[in-house]
Amino acid sequence: MSMYKVAVIGDKDSILGFKSLGVATYPVTGEDELPRVLNRVTRENYAVICITENVAQHVMPQLEELNKKLLPAILLIPNNQGALGLGMEQIRRNAEKAIGADILFGKEGS
Repeated sequence: MSMYKVAVIGDKDSILGFKSLGVATYPVTGEDELPRVLNRVTRENYAVICITENVAQHVMPQLEELNKKLLPAILLIPNNQGALGLGMEQIRRNAEKAIGADILFGKEGS
């Protein structure tokens, strides 16, 4: 039985604390580096990949494709400067897709 792992991708200052929890961290310094790191991480046996919102905004089409698969689960998290709202938007869309209505903000789905 293989164990699934958790990875965190983002700027070094935002993800450093995850390392002390035993989570694999993948710091990225530029948006050109992110697609390569994301491809590498998705090929490895990760069940959950957390990506800071400020980094994720540069690869949203790639993340949309990954979200169509069961694994890995992609979670957008705030960086150390605060949230951009992308993670909450992702949760809202997934909930709406699952039940046909926006239960978070009370809007009907299409």
